[in-house]
Amino acid sequence: MDIPAHAALWFLPFVLPICFYVAFTDLRDMLIKNHAVVTLALVFVIVGLFVLPPWSTAWTAAAIGPLSLSLPPYVWHLFHIVVILIFGILLNAVGVMGAGDAKFLAAAAPFVWAGDWRLIMVILATTTLAAYITHRLAKRTVLRKIAPDWESWNRTKHFPMGFPLGGTLSIYLILGTVYGS
Repeated sequence: MDIPAHAALWFLPFVLPICFYVAFTDLRDMLIKNHAVVTLALVFVIVGLFVLPPWSTAWTAAAIGPLSLSLPPYVWHLFHIVVILIFGILLNAVGVMGAGDAKFLAAAAPFVWAGDWRLIMVILATTTLAAYITHRLAKRTVLRKIAPDWESWNRTKHFPMGFPLGGTLSIYLILGTVYGS
């Protein structure tokens, strides 16, 4: 994994409760709350300054079309927010995902190292499939009586993606603490 183990270890205690909260509120209300998304982004902005201090890390160069930019890794990771938010807005506009899902993906983007994109896609696919099966099975069992008023039980055409999205980021950071560079 490209994510440094120390970075994943720093981020994990702050990110994990937010991911649990996002999964819970999306299951309960079919809504990812804006304050959770903003808090997740702020965790990177603040903790990221200590993990990837822009003043003491080597700058990396990248080409964006005809432009060649050299920036600290911290700034590149912040740039992930903008790129994924634009991508998420487009997916929301065509009805592929909800606006909360797009915002959560954007806020989660800086925590993922660019070299780990294949791994994050595998984790996302696996987590989404597992969450979908778990949700649909739990909906038809006695477990539904524990939380009978959850909005996600009643939706047939929509699925609470905060459940697998939060799980994906959590699993990625947990794996990063063990297998990170």
